[in-house]
Amino acid sequence: MGVTALLTLVSMVFGAVLGVAAAWSRTWGPAWAGAVAAAYVELIRNTPFIVQLFFLFFGLPSLGLRLSPEAASVLAMTINLGAYAAEIVRAGIAATPRGQVEAGLSLAMTRLQVFTRVVLPPALSRVWPAMTSQVVIVMLGSAVCGQIAAQELSYVANLIQSRTFRAFESYIVATALYLLLAIALRGLLRWAGPRFIFGR
Repeated sequence: MGVTALLTLVSMVFGAVLGVAAAWSRTWGPAWAGAVAAAYVELIRNTPFIVQLFFLFFGLPSLGLRLSPEAASVLAMTINLGAYAAEIVRAGIAATPRGQVEAGLSLAMTRLQVFTRVVLPPALSRVWPAMTSQVVIVMLGSAVCGQIAAQELSYVANLIQSRTFRAFESYIVATALYLLLAIALRGLLRWAGPRFIFGR
């Protein structure tokens, strides 16, 4: 359970940053950055998470880059969350009234200042419920990371049932723990968002 929570926490932080950067690239960045971000989003959103995970863990060693199961899991979860977060944040940015942007620019703020101080906070506020749901989905998706021997919750449940042949007990406990994690994570993000991320 601790490994699952840690994988989710790290990938959530870096995935959110990656998602905001990709959203900026597609809405405010130069054309080449927008094209790169669009290609990244389309690639990740149209391929299965488990294939992305297998590519990082089994494919990269062919290029001389070998990752531990946990590192490959975090990287795959970060990249996956970043793509979905980019589209969620982009929707929030698109809903920002043009007048707010023009008001910021008229106050001699740079485009970066307008984006980070005027556009991004209300955009995140609008899409925070969707972001929260996406983070929970990624946490639940971490169950497949056991396929590459990352010692997260489903891996441990599989290990216990294979040793004890008590499948019902192993998976009912794993189900309860995933449910507990999902409720706790959703509650934490609902509490932390307005206080520390976009303010109110």
